[in-house]
Amino acid sequence: SSMQQPHTWLTALALTSTLALGGCANNQQLGTGVGAVAGGLVGDAVLGGTIGTLGGAAAGAVIGNQIGKNQDQK
Repeated sequence: SSMQQPHTWLTALALTSTLALGGCANNQQLGTGVGAVAGGLVGDAVLGGTIGTLGGAAAGAVIGNQIGKNQDQK
């Protein structure tokens, strides 16, 4: 499982980057994706295991979504 996690995060990061560079994502969508990836990495590092990763990803997605939403409103 831990051998598969880096591959999963790299895939998610690549997808988020592709959307951003392709102009298909607004700041809110981009913030959600980046927040989820970053939150998942932090959650895994701090708490470890699936629960830490998923909890971190969920929290990061919410925070990134709100930051992106604020950027879109400017």
